[in-house]
Formats: sequence, C-alpha cells, structure tokens
Amino acid sequence: MGDRIQIRSQDGFALGAYAAEPEGAPKGAVVVIQEIFGVNAHIRSVVDGYAEAGYYAVAPQIFDRVERDIELGYEEADMGAGIEIAFQKLDRALALQDIQAAIETASVHGKVGVVGYCFGGLLTWLAACELDGVAAASSYYGGGVAGEVDRTARCPVMMHFGELDAHIPMSDVEKVRAAQPDVDVFVYAADHGFNCDHRGSYDQAAAELARSRTLEHFERHLA
Repeated sequence: MGDRIQIRSQDGFALGAYAAEPEGAPKGAVVVIQEIFGVNAHIRSVVDGYAEAGYYAVAPQIFDRVERDIELGYEEADMGAGIEIAFQKLDRALALQDIQAAIETASVHGKVGVVGYCFGGLLTWLAACELDGVAAASSYYGGGVAGEVDRTARCPVMMHFGELDAHIPMSDVEKVRAAQPDVDVFVYAADHGFNCDHRGSYDQAAAELARSRTLEHFERHLA
C-alpha cells in the first residue's frame, strides 16, 4: 500500500524511504526507524500497519549513506553484516540528521511520533532527546539505551523490552528504569525481536500488547 520516496537531508543528501498514507485524513504521523536489517519487508509492513491505524507513516533508509537500498534477512551472515553497518560504518550523527529530515517530511501531516526497533530503538531514544518536532516516542528493545540513560527526553517516551533477551540483560532494563522514572518501561515474557513476525523470536502476544500500548501513546500525544 506504500510507495518509495526520497527525502532530502540538511546537507543535501537524498536518502530513500518507504511511506504509506491512511485512507482518510491522517490523524498524525509516525516515523518508523529500522532494525539493523534495513527497510526490508518487515519494516515496510510496520509502516503499512501504522497507516492502517490512521497515520501517515514513513521509514527512512538510514543505511543509504553506507550503501543504498540495503535489505537483509535474519540469518547469521545478515546479522553480522547489519551489526557492522550500524555500529562500525554508519555515522550516527548523520543518521540522526536523516531521521530529522524524515520527521520534517512527516510533520506536514500533523504531530509526529517516532517508533524504532533494535538499533532503531536506540535511535528512537536519541531522537526523543535530541531532535526537533518529536511529540512522542516508543522504543522497542533498544540495544545500547542503558549506555545513554543520562540524557533527557524532550517528549513522552515508552520502552519495550523482552525478559528473555540475551542482548539486553534485565540489569540494563533496571538501570533505565532507575535513571528515567518518567519513561514508561514495559517488560514482556519474550525474546529480542519479539515484534518481528519474520523471525523465530516473534511473540504474537507481546507484539500485540506492545503495539496497543504504542497506539494508545500516539493517540494521546499526536491525535
């Protein structure tokens, strides 16, 4: 239901994005921040899902500055490639600049919420703390958030973690809770990546509950 578009960043760089519009007038906008696997079929389905919920939704291809149109699967080799791009090759400041451009593109449709998954969950937290025009944020299993807890959010934030997640120990989740009492932190009996129905770690009950909470969050702060 969506379309491929281009977004112009502050420095003139044009990055790709996948965007979808609701059937009626948007009640706001949602910027979806990818996992380490790129704007692949799963992330496009997430964008479509927020459009079906009544929002203009867009996922910027933040890996385009490294290599255009990257789409990875979920095998071990894909995981390794995605980690290398996200944590070694990608300039995080430029990635946030590109997310800012996506927020500005989306803002013509109303107040903007940001939601992100995995690496995108970390960038969602950074966006909530650093970027302009974010009215609400929902971060899913953001690896590295515990190392950024000294920041101050500029909008209401919720976070979702899986208690079975070997990548993010519960000690890190408790660190986030202690440092950020105003952030709603939810923990599910699920693994890392529980929202992704293309992965073996998908947990339907956890995914549906986290999505319902995120939609309520956006309804409260965007609509």
